[in-house]
Amino acid sequence: MEIILSLIMSLILIICVLVSVAFLTLLERKVLGYIQIRKGPNKVGLMGIPQPFCDAIKLFTKEQTYPLVSNYISYYFSPIFSLFLSLLLWMCMPFFIKMYSFNLGLLFFMCCTSLGVYTVMIAGWSSNSNYALLGGLRSVAQTISYEVSLALILMSFVFLINNYNMINFFYYQTYLWFFFILYPLVFIWLIISLAETNRTPFDFAEGESELVSGFNVEYSSGSFALIFLSEYASILFMSMLFSLIFLGGDVMNLFFYLKLMLISFVFIWVRGTLPRFRYDKLMYLAWKSFLPFSLNYLLFFIGLKIYLMNYV
Repeated sequence: MEIILSLIMSLILIICVLVSVAFLTLLERKVLGYIQIRKGPNKVGLMGIPQPFCDAIKLFTKEQTYPLVSNYISYYFSPIFSLFLSLLLWMCMPFFIKMYSFNLGLLFFMCCTSLGVYTVMIAGWSSNSNYALLGGLRSVAQTISYEVSLALILMSFVFLINNYNMINFFYYQTYLWFFFILYPLVFIWLIISLAETNRTPFDFAEGESELVSGFNVEYSSGSFALIFLSEYASILFMSMLFSLIFLGGDVMNLFFYLKLMLISFVFIWVRGTLPRFRYDKLMYLAWKSFLPFSLNYLLFFIGLKIYLMNYV
């Protein structure tokens, strides 16, 4: 009975995530429209609100094309696997109702994000297009570079909360948010989240000016929609994780979801404001700036923990 209940709740969560993703795309188009002094989608229904559903119907009913020289099986399955991983990530969201009891939630998160690299790599390689391959390679190099700092920062939190379970972030922030204590880490985490989700100013996987459209250049209709959905599901998840780690983490509170929406808005705001980074500067930022910073923070937390254990 418990297993059936967990499955039903997971299904409800996934449907909610997919609906949220649909309206996040609408929000992005509206916000970017107003940033560029235009209206954005406003013709379909009332103020363009049903626009995401029209887009979904259009994309999934279009003819599916594929390159004749592609490795068809891997080419076909990589977008499906990409969306599957993005939705699987949401399973470690720490509900108090114990949907799944994740005592190693942070490790689960790291495993799933690391697997996400493979989907991009296979999508770029299997279509047998040079542009797609180049976009895939750049994306993989970028994601791996920033995952190192991401893992080190998460290790710092493991020492801080003394557990891998994400629900502890709520217990440790009952009186004061980590946002105020770990102020520098907030910005580093936000920038790493942007790089991990291939968002502006780090969207090198989709550098239109030099790569046509990056790793997904050969994808059309439904496959493209799946890649699109997985990207936006990841953005929502990173926003959720940001709210959980730095802004209180009470998942059962409506205020939590307003904070999540605010962070998602920041992702869009950054896209409308900043130009694309230069690739060598991206790598310099990852290895010369963020890596030493996160290592120092990790050593600081280890030292603090040892001091508290021995002398307090």
